[in-house]
Amino acid sequence: MKLLDGVALAEDLPELGLYRGQVGTVVEIYEPGVAFEVEFVDKTGDTYAMETLKSQQLILLHRQPILKAA
Repeated sequence: MKLLDGVALAEDLPELGLYRGQVGTVVEIYEPGVAFEVEFVDKTGDTYAMETLKSQQLILLHRQPILKAA
């Protein structure tokens, strides 16, 4: 994952008020491939959560086709 990548939560984190499928943006990389600061914003662009999460808690979102070799 890279800075400003879109991600979705892969698991529920009820203690943080976050649930599987919620979408956020990587805003800081603490340890490449391991730990990331993710910002979650509502429809109006207001931040409702910003949490440090591990890569296994996130799913990278692809906003364009992924080309695979045949």
